[in-house]
Amino acid sequence: MPINDSPAALACKNLNFSITQTPGKPVTITLPAMSDIEAARMWLTEQRPVLRAALFEHGHVYLRGLPVFKIADFAVVRDALVGERAEYKEKATPRSDYGNDIYSSTDLPPMQAIRPHNENSYTLDFPGVLAFCCLEAPVSGGATIIADVRKVLSNIPAPLADRFRMHGWRLARNYSREVGLPWRSAFATDDRSSVVAYCQRSLISAQWLGADGLRTVQRRPAIIRHPVTKEEVWFNHVAFWNSASLDKDVREVLLDAYGVDGLPFETTLGNGEKLSADEVQQINEAYDSAICREAWRPGDVLLIDNILCAHGRDAFVGRRRVLVAMGEPVALADCHPYPTPSSD
Repeated sequence: MPINDSPAALACKNLNFSITQTPGKPVTITLPAMSDIEAARMWLTEQRPVLRAALFEHGHVYLRGLPVFKIADFAVVRDALVGERAEYKEKATPRSDYGNDIYSSTDLPPMQAIRPHNENSYTLDFPGVLAFCCLEAPVSGGATIIADVRKVLSNIPAPLADRFRMHGWRLARNYSREVGLPWRSAFATDDRSSVVAYCQRSLISAQWLGADGLRTVQRRPAIIRHPVTKEEVWFNHVAFWNSASLDKDVREVLLDAYGVDGLPFETTLGNGEKLSADEVQQINEAYDSAICREAWRPGDVLLIDNILCAHGRDAFVGRRRVLVAMGEPVALADCHPYPTPSSD
């Protein structure tokens, strides 16, 4: 169905605002002029059913024209659009915490592009919805890229997808102060017993290494079903954290320093079978063919269904202030997981 004839688009026409999508760009809703953030809150609350219908249909919605100028404004928008807040677990990247469950989207260096991924795909529950907001746009680049993982799954060669459907995927992490995040930051505690208890509850094997190192292993399904739409999706960090996705020079430095078993992250098939570089490339190409992007403008808000769409970030030049809030947690058990999650 053409986007202009979709249920969400027809509803938007009746409500006197437009929904558009051009090739390579996200679905964008241009909102009517609003006097202040309270007017925006009232409008968003009233139109939430229509906006959520568009989110289920497209996996994401880009809202343009909101009077969002500061963190508190974004909090108002978040509360109008997102239900229960979700916790950021098993942290993997540095973020600034602005309070009220609002964070920087990432604090990784501007020159570092971030591959598409579904937030917390490796946990037993994860955010169902992500809300991003731009307070300051960079000079160039810096788009939050979006990839519909229904399309990603269809783009992966069927024999490869079937192997993941059967075996799931396996993630091994090494936490240290030298590279990646230390375990204290990742688990938000200084108490080793709390980390062990969390890992036991979360079906993660944990091994303490040396004076202050930690290695964890967990197996998760790679393909799940959306609990509402029932659609099958590619949902994992397989290519994102596979060493074959790293720049060659970076990979060689890490392997020389830490060895194959000491990398900050490594992924395999759930049965432990190593993926070839060609297979990882096929997965990355499946994402690339599904990506859309839009240059941020101050005040833009992006809603993402975290199960239907992956997200990432382009490298950028200049100052970039993009915030994120996570909400509406979903239990993996409600997504028809197979194989069953396990600690190894």
